[in-house]
Amino acid sequence: MAEDKKENKTIKKGDFVQVEYTGRLKEEDMVFDTTSKEEAKKAGMDSQQQNFGPVTVCIGEGQLIPGLEKELEGKETGNEYKIKLKPEQAFGKKNAQLIKTIPSSAFKKQNIVPQPGMQVNIDGSIGIIKRAGGGRCLVDFNHPLSGKDVVYDVKLNNIITDDKEKIKSYISLALNRKDISVDVKDKKAEIRTEKELPKQVTEKLSEKLKEIVPSIKKIEFKTEKKKQKKKQDK
Repeated sequence: MAEDKKENKTIKKGDFVQVEYTGRLKEEDMVFDTTSKEEAKKAGMDSQQQNFGPVTVCIGEGQLIPGLEKELEGKETGNEYKIKLKPEQAFGKKNAQLIKTIPSSAFKKQNIVPQPGMQVNIDGSIGIIKRAGGGRCLVDFNHPLSGKDVVYDVKLNNIITDDKEKIKSYISLALNRKDISVDVKDKKAEIRTEKELPKQVTEKLSEKLKEIVPSIKKIEFKTEKKKQKKKQDK
């Protein structure tokens, strides 16, 4: 694995950077996202299904919230930063047009008894019920953290230069999966997953990977059938 660790490097758009971070709501000082298992435990966050530890992100590819990505440009690896973001830099301002009145009958069709605080899916949009009664519900379709000032404590470990790690980290985040293995040879990347990916997905990923890892000219996706068989045998 080729990593630049000997000296601090200035981060620019397109760099793959290994980071650690904890995001808090400024007013409530409440942790809402973290790569630290210890911080998650302190905050009482459910950590059983989450993998903690440093993550590698490609700056400018939307793998972090826009304001945080922008603030990381020009910062140096090997340092820690406290980054404060306004709502418009983070999860957006509260939009009154995204708070809508929905007939209670819409929930009955889904066998749902609407209650305040419940998360619901209406025509593919996720919202939170604010009020329920009188045959109507007030549903907020804004991001739950919209309108909030947030603070990130960020540690920038190093810039990743190894193509294999770049590809693996990007796909793992894009698909939110860990069953990824990658081999790189002669400008070709072979990517293996335990479950077959739809052709539309692999084509889109291939196009993006060639763009952000320009040294790779050919990409091939394969399915690890042996691993699937072991799972079935169990």
